[in-house]
Amino acid sequence: MIKSEPYLESELIRFCQRPVAPEAALRARFTVLDWLGCVFAARHSEVAHAMGRAQHVPNDDIVRAGLSSTKYDAQTAVLWLGTLGNVLEMDDLHRASILHPGDAIVPAALAVALRQLSTGLDLLAALTRGYEAAIRIGRVAASGGYTSFYNSSTCGVFGAAIAASDLLHGSMADALGQAGMMASGIWQCRLEPTFSKQLATAQAARSGVLAAELAAAGFPGARAILTGPMGFFASYYPKADTAQLIAPGDWALHEMSFKPFPACRHTHPAISAAMNLREGGTAPRRMTIETYSAAIDFCDAPHPTTPEDARFSLQHTVAVALSKGAPNIADFDTDALNDPNLTTLRDRVELKVAPDLDAAFPQSYGARIRIEAQDGRVRDATCPAAWGDPENPMQEADIIAKFHTNAAYGGLSAPQADRILQAVLALPDAPDLSALQSALDAAFAPTPEFP
Repeated sequence: MIKSEPYLESELIRFCQRPVAPEAALRARFTVLDWLGCVFAARHSEVAHAMGRAQHVPNDDIVRAGLSSTKYDAQTAVLWLGTLGNVLEMDDLHRASILHPGDAIVPAALAVALRQLSTGLDLLAALTRGYEAAIRIGRVAASGGYTSFYNSSTCGVFGAAIAASDLLHGSMADALGQAGMMASGIWQCRLEPTFSKQLATAQAARSGVLAAELAAAGFPGARAILTGPMGFFASYYPKADTAQLIAPGDWALHEMSFKPFPACRHTHPAISAAMNLREGGTAPRRMTIETYSAAIDFCDAPHPTTPEDARFSLQHTVAVALSKGAPNIADFDTDALNDPNLTTLRDRVELKVAPDLDAAFPQSYGARIRIEAQDGRVRDATCPAAWGDPENPMQEADIIAKFHTNAAYGGLSAPQADRILQAVLALPDAPDLSALQSALDAAFAPTPEFP
């Protein structure tokens, strides 16, 4: 239960200010790379164009405006960039905190770092510290299960503030306090066809930068913003267990999951299980997907009518995995939704809550599938950890391949994407971010090169 213990905030900050181990910094490169790929792939989405129109961005190209060398300040750029990380549902995930940290933290840190030409190692250290703050706060928030608050936004703002504050050398305590005053985001957005989820992460990213800039300017914030009697946890997550805020452990960045498929993470264990059962021949007579209740709450959509619906459909994602293999972005286009083979498969799926898998959530996201063939044969597969989870990780080559695929989808040529890739991989030894900025400028020149 909630305790009013202001010292916990100080302890959290001490955790975040530890020297960043070299292996954590090396891992942080891939959070940057993965987020950039997600943003590039969403560059021409309706969300991007709508934000561009609202913000009067030239050609509605908020990626070009936010990442290129321009007159725009960090707060403005991060609002645009923070809009896009989760559009195609390929963003990173921390399971126990039910949190997508990269959506708010990477754009906040990158926007600040690019504008003051921080060293590459400074950027990676700031990201590692920002992830630590957001994940520790997220673990507390998620300790009581799902709530009506959207953790990626409500908790992500703290990570964005810590990362930006680290780069600006301001008071992390004040940045944390101001971030808490701007924490927001509720889950009604997932029950209706909106772009509000994208606004939530964008606002979290911008608010984190604002909090850090205020702190650096001597703007004091509440020291017990998290654990005070009227603080964040008492107000937003009253069932939370604050002990997890300062539990011992290695850098939380190592607990991150990456997404190989462009769909809600709750579908990924079922996708992985289905791919293990894939074989040629006629469509199965019946399929049963057993998983945890949150997956069914979020992803029970047997008749998706939009790409967004399909990315949150256990029925559609499993149908794609069984018939085609690993899902890609095109498998969620309108044409794919009307594919008669996929329609037939979706109609034969039954969803059930598995008590053992439900009890393991959110520490573990699992699924099992049972398939009954037309000839009566029964096959089944269980996936306790989807591809991309720490227990079943995507290798560095897999993350790089995902980046190239997403960059191409966003209109970048292979040479443009490779130049950005090399600049990101070289960050630990980069004296400043000029090489990365130059690579981004070249990719998003006024007349970009298309493949």
